[in-house]
Amino acid sequence: MTLHVPKLHVIADGTSLADAALRGGAPAVQVRIKKASDAAVLAECQRIVAAAHRSQAVVIVNDRADIALAVGADGVHGGADDLPVAAMRRVLGPEALVGGTARDPETARRHQADGASYVGVGPVYATATKDGLPSPLGPAGVEKVAAAVDIPVIAIAGITAARIPELLDAGAHGVAVIGAVANAADPAAATAELLEALGG
Repeated sequence: MTLHVPKLHVIADGTSLADAALRGGAPAVQVRIKKASDAAVLAECQRIVAAAHRSQAVVIVNDRADIALAVGADGVHGGADDLPVAAMRRVLGPEALVGGTARDPETARRHQADGASYVGVGPVYATATKDGLPSPLGPAGVEKVAAAVDIPVIAIAGITAARIPELLDAGAHGVAVIGAVANAADPAAATAELLEALGG
């Protein structure tokens, strides 16, 4: 059975944030752990997968198809400098969630042709979460990509609950967030608020 692409992806750098997001009802946790050994990333991903699957949520591992496969994650998301979508699809098989990053319709169409389950589009808004990002695309950029493909579009960067309606109007299927949850006083409550804005 091919997995459904959730509308909310909470990007987490470890079990603490992942657990808070899951308490708030997050349907997907995207694990992004930088500057750690492979063994440490593997162990953390194993814990997150166990917790997420108890909550009937899915886990997508950023960048690392090998670790996603090893821990039984539900999918992998690749950035512009990571393994191509077609290679990640070969590693994880036909049923896994495979996401590719796109800033323009041409890249999105290529990811779709290569077997992507969804495309992550961004940065949509300015964000301080990640250095060296290109200029924001805005909702208009999301709309161009969404019109070019038949697979779900997940908007990322600078997303807040208040901005979700205009992104849905632009054709986004859902959103991926970091700061909106990680920097919240109550990450679980912030997750629930985002879900409500997405229509549950």
